[in-house]
Amino acid sequence: MKRNVIITGTSTGVGFESAILFAKQNFKVYATMRNLSKADALQERITAENLDIEILELDVTDTRSIKKAVETVVAKDGQIDLLINNTGAGFAKTTEQATEEEIRWVTDVNYLGTVFCTQAVLPYMRQQKSGQIINITSVGGLVGQPFNELYCAAKFAIEGFAEGLATYVSPAFNIKISNVEPGGISTEFMTSAIGKTAVDGQFATGEYLPIFEKYMAGNQQRAKEGAEQVYQTGPEVAQVVLNVAQNENPPLRVRTSQWAEDFCQLKTEADPDGTKLVEKITASFL
Repeated sequence: MKRNVIITGTSTGVGFESAILFAKQNFKVYATMRNLSKADALQERITAENLDIEILELDVTDTRSIKKAVETVVAKDGQIDLLINNTGAGFAKTTEQATEEEIRWVTDVNYLGTVFCTQAVLPYMRQQKSGQIINITSVGGLVGQPFNELYCAAKFAIEGFAEGLATYVSPAFNIKISNVEPGGISTEFMTSAIGKTAVDGQFATGEYLPIFEKYMAGNQQRAKEGAEQVYQTGPEVAQVVLNVAQNENPPLRVRTSQWAEDFCQLKTEADPDGTKLVEKITASFL
């Protein structure tokens, strides 16, 4: 019998590529997305390649929507083998200039959505004494970065959530949990982040503006000088996710590129009080 998988956020990017890749590797895929009007591209691939993918509506910020999608899968298959918490949204803005609505939104999409989707599948995985949960997090969940503190905070939260949960559901119920941590990804993720963050074309104002401009210039220069190392494609990250899903003893954390691995060394170097870490991050980005 095929293993089934629920993947959130499959209209574009890593979720889209993962849905296709997993279907080609003999998984039964439930590809979910908040807005089904964005399903055309995926549906075209399903039809053209005869893929075993069913598209479902699932809004990670709506627990009723999550429950409905999970119950649909259980009604069809009687179990849930794998959940990939992929939905996420970039956000780059100062804490001072972010609105309350924006702060709650970035937390809901990037953190609470993962918690509530996980909560919804756990009863079924616990009862069947098996299952796997893969969270698409970020190097930003290990290393804080300028102007990304609210996004990083949500990703940091996933890291702690997954680590704590794994301490007892893995040994007791054979539920395997992993965090896949990409660096930069060349998908619509960045475009969406820019659209959500900018206000009248501005990302930061006042005294923050020159700092932000320096940050963006550095990003652009790094992308120009080493795009192959810093920015991965959606299919490249999806392949790492598949590797984790097919691993009988998957790691709790896995970075998706050598750049991501090297970047996270900032966190693991000896620095008891974090002072050197902050200095190094500032030097890297500003």
